[in-house]
Amino acid sequence: MAKKAKKPTLRSAVSALPAYVPGARGDGRPMWKLSSNENPNAPLTGLLAALSDQLAEVNRYPDMFATHLTAAISERLGVDRSQVVTGNGSVAVLAHVLMALVEAGDEVIYPWRSFEAYPIAVGTSGATSVRVPLTEDARHDLAAMREAITENTKLIILCSPNNPTGPVLTKEQVREFLAAVPPHVAVVLDEAYREYVRTENAVDGVDLLGEFPNLLVLRTFSKAWGLAGIRVGYAVGSEELISGIRACSTPFGTNALAQHAALAVLKREPEILERVAETVAERERVLSAARAQGWDIPETDGNFFWLPIGEATGRFVEDANDAGLLVRGFAGEGVRISIGEPEANDAVIEFLGEWRR
Repeated sequence: MAKKAKKPTLRSAVSALPAYVPGARGDGRPMWKLSSNENPNAPLTGLLAALSDQLAEVNRYPDMFATHLTAAISERLGVDRSQVVTGNGSVAVLAHVLMALVEAGDEVIYPWRSFEAYPIAVGTSGATSVRVPLTEDARHDLAAMREAITENTKLIILCSPNNPTGPVLTKEQVREFLAAVPPHVAVVLDEAYREYVRTENAVDGVDLLGEFPNLLVLRTFSKAWGLAGIRVGYAVGSEELISGIRACSTPFGTNALAQHAALAVLKREPEILERVAETVAERERVLSAARAQGWDIPETDGNFFWLPIGEATGRFVEDANDAGLLVRGFAGEGVRISIGEPEANDAVIEFLGEWRR
């Protein structure tokens, strides 16, 4: 009798990974998409035409080291080129960070709830996730995160503003935290929404790099810069850490269109910041109206806000969907709503008032 053929099996760490849930895209009805923290503005005038010119070169590999983009980012941030590495979105860069720094048996500490890609990235690396619950006001519990450090801790992730809840970390909080972290433990500060921050004493990770060589800062062009569909992010840190991350990065991982688009929007930063200011103004308008209706909403410095409604989350998401609003629910915990076009925000305010009644 012939033996039953064996088949490849997935690593146990992969089999146990949670699924990443993207923002809902709707069912064909006209709906406002407020589920993915996207920039609602159309691409800058002329950007699409400029990108079309690059299509004639798609048979060629891109610049593997994103030389011009890296130079532009380093100049903007006031760091050396050797301190910057780009990738296919900040999530891919985080994966490269983990690949460079952690091994099976290592522990990675991060706040929870936070960005849902963290447990996936950590699990894929073979490391063990150590989730530290947020405080009651949806902020990082930095004291508990310090206490969670063990001899197996290799890396800590901070997220400011925290996605999906919104609060930002202050410069003093992060400096104090970093001073208490053993120097052999790397700390990743995810600042995907940095451009939307208006809290006066909020942390700017780049300002702390000179003091803490174990710090890495992640940023992206997907949010404020309006390039979510092209995917380009980057890490900033010490030359030693960045060189290791670059060695682990996917060859040619930042494609030619992404490099060209990121360079183009960097050159037009004043226009981008005007759009960001409009989104911030809309954020404050929506929050003011919602709080006046009686909603309990944590402070937020992102282009989104959080409704901690627990078990009512599923019903809220369904009702919002029926009302033409696509929002992001986290079962049993709460709902994140992105700031969209003014008309979309008007619809959110109206729905929140009706749902609360």
